[in-house]
Amino acid sequence: MVARDALQARLEQGIAELGLVLPGDAVPRLLDYQALLERWNAAYNLTAIRDPAEMITRHLLDSLAILPYVQGATLADLGTGPGLPGVVLAIAAPGREILLVDSNGKKVRFLREAIRALKLDGVRAVQSRVEDVEGQYDCITARAFASLADMLGWGGHLLAPDGIWLAMKGKRPDDELPGIPAGFALRGTHELSVPGLPAERHLLVIGRAHL
Repeated sequence: MVARDALQARLEQGIAELGLVLPGDAVPRLLDYQALLERWNAAYNLTAIRDPAEMITRHLLDSLAILPYVQGATLADLGTGPGLPGVVLAIAAPGREILLVDSNGKKVRFLREAIRALKLDGVRAVQSRVEDVEGQYDCITARAFASLADMLGWGGHLLAPDGIWLAMKGKRPDDELPGIPAGFALRGTHELSVPGLPAERHLLVIGRAHL
């Protein structure tokens, strides 16, 4: 077991490198989430990443890197898996209504336990295919779970008229840009630097195309 204080030091250093200021209770709550994920992962195989220090980098800091771009009062995290980035954003920037969507029953059971154990107000998890979810959201996050064409084809109806879609990708997906469906437009591409992660990370910001 990696000692919690070592994980805390890594997390706090990463938050500082990202230039973020989080609520006072955010770091211990993020570590509680990581510990819960690690415990459940041993039995349910929720993520391929098993090393606790790697979880800090590849799950927590990777999710926090998009925080400056998150906006609005409501957020839907599509294909959230074990809550990435949705649970991390709920802890780091509380106060918005967040819907976590995943089709995998084991992952949704974990999410419901995380919501209960971490007392995540305003957060709920649904087991559903993205195309069957209803409602409209100011911000939608999706962490590399499909191509841009598929993401927007399945979930585009969930984006509020003035909302933004934050698509988290590894390498810049130039080959996917022509597949963005009609009615949507790329607003910006941001290269993200995740502390401790040597791999490329990009965030694509998509909105509705206003005629």
